[in-house]
Amino acid sequence: NVLVKVKKNIKDIEDKNSFKEIEKVIEIEKEVNDHDEEVNQISDSFKIKIREWLLRHAEGPHFKAWLAFISFIEAIFFPIPPDLLLIPILMHSTRWVYYAFLTTATSVFGGVVGYFIGMFLFDVVGEPIIRIYALEAQMEKVGTVFAQNAFLAIFISAFTPIPYKAFTLSAGFFNISLPVFIVASIIGRGLRFFIVAFFAQKFGRALGVLIFKYFNIASVLIALGIILFIILF
Repeated sequence: NVLVKVKKNIKDIEDKNSFKEIEKVIEIEKEVNDHDEEVNQISDSFKIKIREWLLRHAEGPHFKAWLAFISFIEAIFFPIPPDLLLIPILMHSTRWVYYAFLTTATSVFGGVVGYFIGMFLFDVVGEPIIRIYALEAQMEKVGTVFAQNAFLAIFISAFTPIPYKAFTLSAGFFNISLPVFIVASIIGRGLRFFIVAFFAQKFGRALGVLIFKYFNIASVLIALGIILFIILF
């Protein structure tokens, strides 16, 4: 079992320079993108139906409950990011801080649940989720990155398009410090959802969707900039 071997060898990994940490994180993202067809086993048509369903519920009477629920399960296994529900909700509300906070809090809570699944129920629940999204190879690299700088790894996954769910499950599996996991998740998820919410509410739906569309690229560049700043200063 590759994951067991990684876990056993993780303590033997020698410290490497921070640039190699960045390279490994970028490599994980590249592999995720290169294997997009494997990662997205749900058909495109089904994804479109899910998105349409989310948009309908953004205008429904229970939209706050749905936003909290989607944010929670996305951190564990759900393939559609809560941004797609957060943006249309803010087309009808000026309370962008409240909804960004709600999304962040429930997403981090979902991440903590994913953490404990990875720690105590990985064989039963976590491994099937990893297999569904074809993230086995990424899990091996995640373990190495965790050994070098767990905080940065979790922050980047929480802020960028790198699958956060893979890191929540992995953090528990590799016994990463829970306080470190929670703080990095709050900062990463908070930055992501507050930025999306601000632009969605400030500039309207069209620009909000545009921001979300290109947020993946921008978030990677911002995350790398933060890492370089930490390294250099």
